[in-house]
Amino acid sequence: MPAKKSSTAHRGFRVADQIQRDLAELIRELKDPRLGMVTIQSVEVTPDYAHAKVFFSVLVGEPESCAEGLNQAAGFLRNGLFKRLHIHTVPTLHFQYDRTPERAADMNALIARAVASRAKDTE
Repeated sequence: MPAKKSSTAHRGFRVADQIQRDLAELIRELKDPRLGMVTIQSVEVTPDYAHAKVFFSVLVGEPESCAEGLNQAAGFLRNGLFKRLHIHTVPTLHFQYDRTPERAADMNALIARAVASRAKDTE
């Protein structure tokens, strides 16, 4: 008899994905002037759903003040998630600035410079 596939292994990813979508909507409702244009990049949930690391990036505004504002609003956002999610434990939210978009832009600039210098050398 084949082994039964466990859907609980993927449940954490589904919960994290749902938290990401719901937080994106809830953050739009915040009236904090420190928050610029915030984008939720990803969410990592612990296996017991007690804590969630929320990685965000900012298009407009200061990342440090934005992180401060989001962490201050974490209780409000958790309460909003509690009303939307149908799980026993809604995780405590910990917001962290994600520098991945900045690093990607820096890498693209380096690649463009390398391609340009190689083109000069071949001419």
